[in-house]
Amino acid sequence: MRVNRIADVFWAFLVLGLTAFGGPIAHLGYFRDAFVTRRRWLDDESYGDLVALCQFLPGPTSSQVGFALGLMRAGWGGALAAWVGFTLPAALLMAGFAWLAVRLDGAAALGALNGLKIVAVAIVAQAVLGMARSLTPDAPRATIALGAVTILALLPAPFAMPLAIAAGAAAGLLLAPPAITARSPMPLVTASAGRLAAAALVILLIALPLIAPLHETLALIDRFFRAGALVFGGGHVVLPLLETELVPHIISEDAFLAGYGAVQAVPGPLFSFAAYLGALEMAGIGALIAVLAIFVPGVLVLIAVLPFWPALRSHPRAARLMSGANAAVVGVLGAALYTPVFTSAISDMLDFALALGGFVALVVWRLPPWLVVLGAASIGAMLAL
Repeated sequence: MRVNRIADVFWAFLVLGLTAFGGPIAHLGYFRDAFVTRRRWLDDESYGDLVALCQFLPGPTSSQVGFALGLMRAGWGGALAAWVGFTLPAALLMAGFAWLAVRLDGAAALGALNGLKIVAVAIVAQAVLGMARSLTPDAPRATIALGAVTILALLPAPFAMPLAIAAGAAAGLLLAPPAITARSPMPLVTASAGRLAAAALVILLIALPLIAPLHETLALIDRFFRAGALVFGGGHVVLPLLETELVPHIISEDAFLAGYGAVQAVPGPLFSFAAYLGALEMAGIGALIAVLAIFVPGVLVLIAVLPFWPALRSHPRAARLMSGANAAVVGVLGAALYTPVFTSAISDMLDFALALGGFVALVVWRLPPWLVVLGAASIGAMLAL
């Protein structure tokens, strides 16, 4: 019976991994339709609880919700099946794009890659706009976002980002406590399992930077693990984190932005961008290592918090801390929109016009991101001929 349930979970999430375009918020809509409306694995209130929890935590929200749904349906095997099914298609596509990108030659191919770089400006600008509307809707939180940009402008990159988020969280203590309306979700793991996951997360965060110099594989794991542990506010925030770790000493800004543009055209989680970056560095094994390393922190955080979420969510100080941290994340992503995204992709007025066209297509015309990305790559190829 349990094996059949695990198989059901895998196939359900594999279908979503092949068809769920549009980013984390869209994914949550797909999940609700698939598992609340059609399959009736849980009710709307329980689903809302899981979404509230995963939005509260660092990590890829939609993947964490999927992991929890699989855990609820079929235990630990179901959780793994959900993650693999949802992540595998995008990871394979992005690893394949990395293989193709290093072999592309000719004006049209290089023009298409340039189009992918340019459309990344529109994608990130849309993400900044959407996050600003929801996470900085008032003057105090907008000021926290501005403070984060200022920290990033004044301090060196390796230290500025975590400091900006920590400062935002501290400033959040001065905010009015957000309203807490959702019920507390049913714990899906034991308290001892939660403590074990928390301990593993802390140990890895401390140990990996210490052992990373010993081997290139350990260095790869360390870079992606730290990026995955610091992502608040959605998959787009992984862009500045990974850029700090990889550009320019591991890969070029052009290759980085081309991959970031390409990942918008594939279904599934945005964290599959790690497969592209890992493949550029260490081929197929690098793609596998990078994907695992970037997802594991979010899973460990989810497991660690699940048993204690009812008490934590009701604490007003914790809610204010997260509100401040989320506001700082808007500033972090806004800074990334300027550099490396805009400064690396836009070299003349024609580039700017294409980026602006992509932004209008996404925000005003509301075209799906994959269609905008494919259009930008096609226009880039034609302009290069």
